[in-house]
Amino acid sequence: MRKINYQLVTLLLLFFAQNIFSQTKSENLFYMVNTPVSFESFKANINQISIVCPQTFFISKEGVLSGSVDPRVLALAEANNVKVMPLIVNKGFNQELLHNIVSNPVARGRSIEMMLEYAKKYNLDGWQFDLEGLHISDMANFTLYFKETADALHKANLQLSAALVHATENVGGPSAYHLFLYENWRAGYSLKELSEIGDFISIMTYDQHTRRTPPGPVASPEWMEKVIKHLLAQGVAPNKLSMGIPNYSVHWFTDYTEERGGFANGRSAKYPMVQHLLGQHNAKKVWHEKAQVNWAMWDNDGVYEYLFIEDGQSLKPKLDVLKKYNLRGISVWVLGSEDPEFWTVLKKEVVMK
Repeated sequence: MRKINYQLVTLLLLFFAQNIFSQTKSENLFYMVNTPVSFESFKANINQISIVCPQTFFISKEGVLSGSVDPRVLALAEANNVKVMPLIVNKGFNQELLHNIVSNPVARGRSIEMMLEYAKKYNLDGWQFDLEGLHISDMANFTLYFKETADALHKANLQLSAALVHATENVGGPSAYHLFLYENWRAGYSLKELSEIGDFISIMTYDQHTRRTPPGPVASPEWMEKVIKHLLAQGVAPNKLSMGIPNYSVHWFTDYTEERGGFANGRSAKYPMVQHLLGQHNAKKVWHEKAQVNWAMWDNDGVYEYLFIEDGQSLKPKLDVLKKYNLRGISVWVLGSEDPEFWTVLKKEVVMK
């Protein structure tokens, strides 16, 4: 009989234990849009997806829902035990439209009835509100609408969640831009109350920098952690909090229109476009230590352009924030934009709930 090498066995056990405990359990929510690339990504990576949220339903000022779900998405989701929770969107994130909905009891009730009807039609697992541009004065009405919806959906064994815009503090901020964001995009959401009413919230811990700001990371882990700490301090339970993850990059460039003249602009870039831009301008990506992302800069006829890149390498430090605070999971915008290495890192770092 061969002798057992206990030292080797112990080392192997330690190796497997370290790998298991370095992972964390996560509910992996992914948003998708009605494009071929988004559908193909969903199909190819469905074994790493817990919930899919198609952005395919809009709500009118009268509370009328319109939209559909791709039958192929429904069939794949059912076969792979993936929950389907479509987004409900106020088109263009129109603030006046959203005010009309939440302040009108008839519109609220009509929309809830339609959510239940569509849920039966498509055998849905629930809905997620993506109602953005909420003014600070509409907080009470929005919370009431969310509660009315949650009560009705829960009676039908359906889930309700909300995608909420990020915030790091409860003040107007240091500039007119911050004040605008606070009053028109952030302060209308009662974070703790909404998290308790619904099944969970997806916090949009991305768009730290946008076309309206100077160039910078889409979401640095340091900033994401500030957002998470703010929500936890407001009383949001970690098991009710799904952390937003961007898998798109942003390209800043000079733009021109007759109305505005020349101005700085930014646009979202899928990973193939990232590679195209780097190749076109013979640019090299460089790791930004503070932002924990790769970035690149190049000279376009005397004017600098910038590219802040989300890829597999930048995903790891974001998932470290998820682990540190033992959050419910991640909410990723958007299927089809990602670096292929995104899936490799995700599989290594988290175990799906």
